[in-house]
Amino acid sequence: MLLLLLGIIVLHVSVLVLLFVSTIVNQWLTSSVRLTDLWQNCTQGPGVLEGIHCSTSSTNEWLQSVQALMILAIIFSVLSLFLFFCQLFTLTKGGRFYLTGIFQILAGLCVMSGAAIFTVRYTDWHHPSEKLSFGFAYILAWVALPLALISGVIYVILRKRE
Repeated sequence: MLLLLLGIIVLHVSVLVLLFVSTIVNQWLTSSVRLTDLWQNCTQGPGVLEGIHCSTSSTNEWLQSVQALMILAIIFSVLSLFLFFCQLFTLTKGGRFYLTGIFQILAGLCVMSGAAIFTVRYTDWHHPSEKLSFGFAYILAWVALPLALISGVIYVILRKRE
C-alpha cells in the first residue's frame, strides 16, 4: 500500500513539474529568430550585436485566457495534492478521495482548454510568411494533460485502507 501511495504522489508531483515548466519556459513557439511563450515574445535582431528584444504578450484576449487557464491548472493541481494529504489523514476507512480526484481532473481540463485555445489561435500572433514550430513547453503542456487526468481517475478510484 505504501508503494502505491508513493507512486501516486510521484505521478502527481511530475504533473506539477510539467505544468510549472510548461507555463514558465519561453518555448511555446520557436523559429530561427523568435522564441515565444505565454508571457513574452522575444525576437533576435538581425545582427549579432543587436541582441534579443522581448515584449510582453498579454495584449490578446485569447492569450490572457490561456495564461489564466494554465495558472488555474497549477492552482488546482497544488490544491489537489494538499487535499490528498489532508484526506489521507482525516478520511474514514473505506472512503474515496473524490475531492482530490475532482480537483486533479479540473487541472487536466484547464490544461486541455488552454493548450487547445493556443493551438487554434497562435496563427493570429505572427506573420504568415514566418515558419514557426511548437516548442517543448507546448508539448509538455499536452503531456501533462493525460497524466493529470489519469492521476485524477486514480484518486477517484482509490480507497483509504488501514
